[in-house]
Amino acid sequence: MRGKRTDMANAQCGIARSLQAVGDWWSLLIVREAFKGLRRFSEFQKSLGLAKNILSVRLRKLVEEGIFTIEPDPDSALSHLYLLTPKGYELSVVLVALWQWGEEHCFEPGELNYAVVDSLNRQPLQKLQLAARDGRSLGPQQFRIEARDR
Repeated sequence: MRGKRTDMANAQCGIARSLQAVGDWWSLLIVREAFKGLRRFSEFQKSLGLAKNILSVRLRKLVEEGIFTIEPDPDSALSHLYLLTPKGYELSVVLVALWQWGEEHCFEPGELNYAVVDSLNRQPLQKLQLAARDGRSLGPQQFRIEARDR
């Protein structure tokens, strides 16, 4: 039995508030599909195999959060398009980070048949790296989360 989801809208944590906005893994997969060029409800539904009621709820939440906008479909008076907003496009870094982590830790060598590539030259992207403001590369134990001075 599922309990009620905790509201993280006022949490003092960027991760918690981000998850509040994005919602769940289906939402990130919907955003992934938008980066692949999908824009119609039917396209998301067919590609993800997600039940229509669940897809509808997730898309509504993504629109409410300003990740997608809805526009009329010029090809059909009965449907509309879901388009990424600038806020939605900024999730590209999150998606690439998750992809690269999954590529490294969730597949056997040679198992993954897809890659995230540069649109211009079709070469795989360089691995994302944390960087300090002065440009130094930071490893996973070279940063921390702490309270800001106010």
